[in-house]
Parts: sequence; C-alpha cells; structure tokens
Amino acid sequence: MLRVLAVLALALGCVLGTVVAQDESRRQAAPIALVLDIQDAIGPATSSYFVRALETARERNAQLLILQLDTPGGLDSAMRDMIRATLSSEIPVVTFVAPSGARAASAGTYLLYASHIAAMAPATNVGAATPVQIGGAPSKPQPPKDEGEADEERKESDKERNDEPPEENTAPGSAGERKAVNDAVAYIRGLAELRNRNADWAEAAVRAAVSLSARQALEERVIDVVAADIPDLLRQIDGRRVQVSGGEQVLSTASLQIERIEPDWRTRVLAVLTNPNVAYLLMLVGIYGLLLEGYNPGAILPGVVGAISLLLALYAFQILPVNYAGLGLMILGLALMTAEAFAPSFGVLGLGGITAFVVGSIILMDTKVPGFQVARALIGGVALTGGLVFLLTAGFLIRARKQKVVTGPEQLLGETAVALEDFEHTGMVRLRGEIWRAQSASPVRKGQQVRVLRVTGLTLEVEAE
Repeated sequence: MLRVLAVLALALGCVLGTVVAQDESRRQAAPIALVLDIQDAIGPATSSYFVRALETARERNAQLLILQLDTPGGLDSAMRDMIRATLSSEIPVVTFVAPSGARAASAGTYLLYASHIAAMAPATNVGAATPVQIGGAPSKPQPPKDEGEADEERKESDKERNDEPPEENTAPGSAGERKAVNDAVAYIRGLAELRNRNADWAEAAVRAAVSLSARQALEERVIDVVAADIPDLLRQIDGRRVQVSGGEQVLSTASLQIERIEPDWRTRVLAVLTNPNVAYLLMLVGIYGLLLEGYNPGAILPGVVGAISLLLALYAFQILPVNYAGLGLMILGLALMTAEAFAPSFGVLGLGGITAFVVGSIILMDTKVPGFQVARALIGGVALTGGLVFLLTAGFLIRARKQKVVTGPEQLLGETAVALEDFEHTGMVRLRGEIWRAQSASPVRKGQQVRVLRVTGLTLEVEAE
C-alpha cells in the first residue's frame, strides 16, 4: 500500500511540474510591454535606470518599453544619455506623461519629443523647456494657452527667426546664455523633425518657456495620443508605424502583457549617492575624519570612515554639476576653522572660515535644476554647528588667558603633603611624588597630612591639617 501511495505521489509531482513548466514557458513566450516609472528630477540614477531597462527589454524580447513620466526637469547630461539610448533603440519607446496631474517640464519635454510614441494622460502638461543650467533666472513658465494664442506665438517666432540674425533672436542675456538657448533650440527642433512633430512649438517652449495641456498638445501635434491609462494607450497605438533603429515597425500592442521594471540595487545606491545633500555630507564626514586621524594617529576608525566617505563624495561629484570654485571655498573654510582651533587668531580665521564655507556651499552645485541643489537648511545647520564650535573654542581660550598663571615655588602654597616620619620641628614629607624637608611648629605623626604654608629654599613650612 505504501509503495502504491509513493508511486501516485511521484506521478502527481511530475504532472504538476510539467503544468508549471508549461505555464512558465507560455508566460515567457507571451509578448510583453515593459513599464518603468520615473516620478522625480532626471539625474544620473534616472538615466542609468532607463538604459538598464532598455537592455532588459532587448534581453526579454519585449515589444515595447513604456516610460511613465512625471518630472520637473533634470540635468542636461542625464537627459541626453536617455535620448541617445532612445534614438539607437531597436525597441519602440513610448513616453507617457501620467498619471493625471503629472508634467513633462524642461528635460521631460525633450524626452517626449525623442520618443517613438509621445502620449499624455488628461490633466497633464508639457513645456517650459528653457535651459536652467545657464546663469540668471530662467524664464517663468507660462500657463497653457488656447489655440489662437499658440498660433499667434508661432507666427511671431517664425517672423523673428526669418527677419533677425540668430544671435539677436534670443532672450536678453550673456553670450553664454544665448549660446545655450540656441543649442537647445537646435537640439529639440532636430528631435521634432525626426519624429514629425511640431518644431515651431518646441522652439517656443525653449525660448519662451510656454506650456500646453494634454488636449492642446495633441491638437498642436506635439504628442500622438491622449490616453487615460496604459491599457487605453496600448489600444490606441495598436497598428501604428514607427521608425526604430533597425527600420520601420508596425506596433501590435492590443494584447501585450504589462510588466513593470523596478529599480535594482545599483540604481538605488546611485540615486542615494548622487543626491547633492548626501554627497555634501559625505564630503564633510570625509574631511573631518581625515583631520581627526591626522591629529590622533593610530585611531584608525576616523581615517577609514573618512577615506571611504571622501571617495564616495568624489565619485558623486564627478557625475554631478559641481562648481569647483565652490568646492575649493568649502575646503578653505574648513581648513580655516580647523586652524582657528589650533592657532587662535581672536576670531579672524574662524569667521573667515565660516564665510568661505557658506559661500562655497551655496554655489557648490552649478545648476538651478530642481532637486539638484544642496538644501539651504542643511548648509545653515552645518554652518551654525561650526560657528558654535568656534565660539566655544574662543570662549575657552579667552578664559584661559584671563586666568592667573602661577609658576615657581608659589604654586606649592596650599598643597597637601604627607609626613614620612614622626617629628616635632623638622622632618621629611612627600609632596607630588618628591621628598622635601619640612618644618612645623607643632608635632607631626607619620602618615599625617600637612598643608604647605611657605617655601624657603628647599624647605617647606607646614602645619598639620
């Protein structure tokens, strides 16, 4: 009976294993659309996440990669990395500004123009693509305009472009600002012409920071689809033709299975390290750790923690838009504050160090992109802590200078000595580990404590306590 049951259990296990394997095989063979979600400023971690998602899509033979986007903008270098990956991709990339209430501002507008299919959910907006890395305040984003205003704006833009030289065609500002704007205009117009989208509005988004709602963007040929959600998006783009790196493709998306790609551990670690506030703190920990190790050789722990923190901070700084003048001012400020503690200068070094540190911290990140600035509260907190340490150190030094310093035999007055023998007038006592001759007006017993009244040569005048 037991043998029969064992055989039945084995057979049942084989059947279940076969069914599971077949289900897994069918699941892997079914066409899929991979979805990644970006809901923040575009930076190095974002571009790495996107590029890895494209690699995953190729490995899994996905039919489509959907970038669900909600961003206030981002770094130019990270945006261009994502666009290069999109333009060279053999898998169609769909940028979908969603959910409702999301936006594709600044760098998000370029990504939308570069994608094979551009889509938006209702109650979303796109635009305000003026470069913000350049000096000066960026143009203030305008509210969405109706069709008549948009047409009038395009006519004015065309007239300016046809009637005026390129350098005079830009908003007022320095030559560097005009070059940055003209470069951005040429870049986004090239993307618009490649995808057959509205190049004139794209230029207006860069020069005048204009924006459009989802419905207006569809009417202006900025996007291809307005969809409520991803299933609705897949139904609407089914049968469309797109030009990818490998040639023209006809999308078959109605029956695609949707799978989401979550950021892996490398992307999460990179996102933490490239946070300007984290990189800022790592640099401070690194510098102070090495300073502590230098003043306390052999402590080991401060040196190890400091070296690791400093290397991580330098790694983050090489991929962030760092102003090295600001970094230099910060290091100078820390050096001056440290010097104040070891070489008092009545506050000159300390105040100069705090000033240099604060100014350097403010200009450390050479960009006005949201999410890539060191928090002012963090700078203030670190500067306040440094200032308090400086004030405490200065207070200790001032009190030490005011104290009367007693040297020579006078410093023994009032000290307590111990009698080494019984004596009535003269005997030997121990004081501070030394043996002295002592005189007393009253008898003293061995081991008794006596107080020093006067020092005459090498003899102490004492009295019993």
